[in-house]
Amino acid sequence: MSSTLQRLATSFPVITVTGPRQSGKTTLVRDLFSEKPYVSLEDPSERLFAEDDPKGFLARFEKGAIFDEAQRWPDLFSYLQGMVDNDRQPGRFVLTGSQQFGLLAGISQSLAGRAGVTRLLPLASSEIPTLKECSLNNLLLTGGYPALYAQSINAQDWFASYIATYVERDVRQLINVQDLTTFQRFLRLCAGRTGNLLNLNALAGEAGITYKVAQSWMSVLQSSDLIYLLPPYHKNFGKRLVKSPKLYFTDTGLACWLLGIRSEDVLALHPLRGALFETWVIGEALKARYNAGESTDLYFWRDNNGLEADLVYEQGNKLQAIEIKSGATVTPDYIRAGQKAAKFADDEALTPWLVHGGEDNYQRSGVNVVSWREFSSHIFTA
Repeated sequence: MSSTLQRLATSFPVITVTGPRQSGKTTLVRDLFSEKPYVSLEDPSERLFAEDDPKGFLARFEKGAIFDEAQRWPDLFSYLQGMVDNDRQPGRFVLTGSQQFGLLAGISQSLAGRAGVTRLLPLASSEIPTLKECSLNNLLLTGGYPALYAQSINAQDWFASYIATYVERDVRQLINVQDLTTFQRFLRLCAGRTGNLLNLNALAGEAGITYKVAQSWMSVLQSSDLIYLLPPYHKNFGKRLVKSPKLYFTDTGLACWLLGIRSEDVLALHPLRGALFETWVIGEALKARYNAGESTDLYFWRDNNGLEADLVYEQGNKLQAIEIKSGATVTPDYIRAGQKAAKFADDEALTPWLVHGGEDNYQRSGVNVVSWREFSSHIFTA
């Protein structure tokens, strides 16, 4: 995302980076904008100063600053509006935040047209230094949170701490959860549905909560960038059967931990391995879009004629359809599935892709076969 942030810093007086906790937002902006003073609004003393004497607090930063977890002081956005309207020097302020509700609401109310907004998810596979030595199962099990690659730390211990911290801090700040155990059960049930159509009624029933509560909790998970809902493609090629989105976790390591998968041997035989691989592929596509500073514009297709594409996006005036298969061996059935993935778009379709869990890359019977290792470097470039 570095080049995207540097580009936005030449155009907007305020640069915003949102994303899940521990995805690397603070490290990235402090490295890129090292000349700017850094203020964490998680720090009680800084926040108290800001709330008691906002003008005195901001007088220290006339030339600009990095404000970390900016949503913790909601009045900041109104004060920044006045400051940047008086001096619209590009790249003056950098804001980070791990809650979209607070951060983006403040921007839309006070900083619309003044802020360049980006979203940083955990590491894409192309950013992982040990990828060449990494097996697919190890990658799915570990996920992409930077701390797991920068420190010598047990992934299972880290995820346990991450969930406890997330539930205690973010969930309690956003909604009034009386029973944290029920929320954690809801979160684990979501992990069991990654890669599947979202049926919120069924999910609420299994979690023992009302539909309205399930809606609220799902919004919190989206706001915190722990899950992503992939919409069906919106153009009407005949009658569309499926209107529900598909649910995906933004990190497979977190999903594996919630599912109780603790080793590569267990993952290799787990019934959800295919769904977890699909989750990883969708996540790589999301990261590529976000890192480039673009809107997602990613979809899937499923209709009542049996046509299905796991991932669809527009490439110029054409459609790119992608079929996802977790197996390491490309079988004739895989190729047929790849061919079928693009049929719903007829003349508007580009050569379909088959992304698989093996190492092979070639074209066969009108299908571009792409290995999991090469997917990230190919997405949106071919």
